[in-house]
Amino acid sequence: MKLWIVGLFLVLLCMEPQNGAGQLLKRKKDVGETQTRPGGKRVRIRLPNLNGKKVKSHSLLTQVLDKGRFLRLGESTILTPGRNLELRCKGSHIGWSYPTYLDTFNDSRLSIKQSDKYSQLVLTSPSAADTGPYSCWVIVCDGAECHRDQDRTYASYIYFPDKEHLFVPSAIHFEIVYLRPDMPTVVPCRVTEPQAKTSLHREVPAEEITANTTRVTYDPTRGFVLQHSTPENQGVFYCKAVFRETPQVSNKYQLLYVEVPSGPPFVSLGASPETVRGGDNVNITCTVLGEPEVDMSFTWSYPGQDQRPVHILSSWRLVNRGMGYTTRVSQSVLTVEDIETIDFGNYVCKAKNQHGETVVTLKLNST
Repeated sequence: MKLWIVGLFLVLLCMEPQNGAGQLLKRKKDVGETQTRPGGKRVRIRLPNLNGKKVKSHSLLTQVLDKGRFLRLGESTILTPGRNLELRCKGSHIGWSYPTYLDTFNDSRLSIKQSDKYSQLVLTSPSAADTGPYSCWVIVCDGAECHRDQDRTYASYIYFPDKEHLFVPSAIHFEIVYLRPDMPTVVPCRVTEPQAKTSLHREVPAEEITANTTRVTYDPTRGFVLQHSTPENQGVFYCKAVFRETPQVSNKYQLLYVEVPSGPPFVSLGASPETVRGGDNVNITCTVLGEPEVDMSFTWSYPGQDQRPVHILSSWRLVNRGMGYTTRVSQSVLTVEDIETIDFGNYVCKAKNQHGETVVTLKLNST
């Protein structure tokens, strides 16, 4: 009898840990990803974030698909050309950016509409030329002052692949690219097919410029990037792309080295002839050496202003200075004819570019 009781006790002792393990497994099953609602419908349960890390919010930039479906866009997206594109961005006050040529040519295929809850961008019949960055952002206003909310800015680079146009088409078939010693240079041969194998070539002497991680890199959304520009990088270049054994070449790019660094205008002012007297004609010339693609504006003030007629002519040209350096020479010439006493005094030229302005003065005396 005692042996039977001892045996029963040992059996119960061995079963207890197994029952505990069974309950633990059952509890894990109870908190799984799915549960059953009353009525038999199964729903997905999101487990809490246990590691303390913040979960990155989803982009508010979405593509509208058929039948009311939406697709959140990632950093890059590949879409079918010819199929109308509709993008939406949540918010009651939204700003947009898109390939700049759509604005340059005032393209009627593009339309933007703002509703109470979202903004809508529609591009009809997109083609390879529409490949580029598309982004939206929330505009925050404090009274009359509004600014872009950097924390709520969403972007996607959209490709429209076209086997006939591996490179994004451009209206410029021979483009000038300026090399600067203080910043990287981009040869903008962008592709419509991100999987295309792309290379950079110099025309004379004929050679391929190998891309690497230090001197030259390639980004399909920008083109080839020359990290450190020198006068030796000048010349005519083109890009070559190969996709599914079909090669294509891009437009040509003329690379010119820039001598003048970025900054406010460097201005000189002179008179011709240097000495004048009553009845003479004189030219006052305001000259600026600057970056080749940076526009310059001139403003004059002079004796007898609004009382005496003068002629003002502004122009610019590119010149080579030294060994392969390219500079833009901008000039504004003020001409006074049949000088009178009222014309003698200070002539002031103000030159202004995107970096700032410079004011210089010349005093014209009678002899």
